Amino acid sequence: MPRSQRNDNFIDKSFTVIADLIVKLLPIDAKSKEAYVYYRDGLSAQNDGDYAEALENYEESLRLEENAIDRGETLKNMAIIHMSNGDEQQALDTYQKALDENPNQPSCLKNMGLIYEKWGRLAEERGDSDAADQWLEKAAEVWGRAVRQNPGGYLDIENWLKSSGRSSVDVYF
Repeated sequence: MPRSQRNDNFIDKSFTVIADLIVKLLPIDAKSKEAYVYYRDGLSAQNDGDYAEALENYEESLRLEENAIDRGETLKNMAIIHMSNGDEQQALDTYQKALDENPNQPSCLKNMGLIYEKWGRLAEERGDSDAADQWLEKAAEVWGRAVRQNPGGYLDIENWLKSSGRSSVDVYF
């Protein structure tokens, strides 16, 4: 039984009914509608912490979905799951696929930077300053792109870029 038919609470059921109605009324092809249902079920499973089920639904949605923006959003959600599971390299690879589909996703860049910054801090703790600098520079590069795409949206990152001396003048314009 699809997850959308298993929701237990009133709000989830109401949302599902409304979403199903909208999908039925929209003038889109059946394949896109089916992709949306898998995406929605994946999102529901992800919100419930059932990451394996979420990934299965997202994979099926990707198989059906042709819209690059929608594919990018699905891939971003998959990357978030990989990040939550501690598979940071898989998360980075998936974020990059999401950006290949839709380059205008500053949250992907922000999350990639979080991973690079973490790896930089870990390298510092090990005493490997060369690796730390490389990872922190990578973090600064993707965070600079995120800030340019979403000015004022990531003040903590803007502050980090300034305080670390890794800011470029054009980041804020």
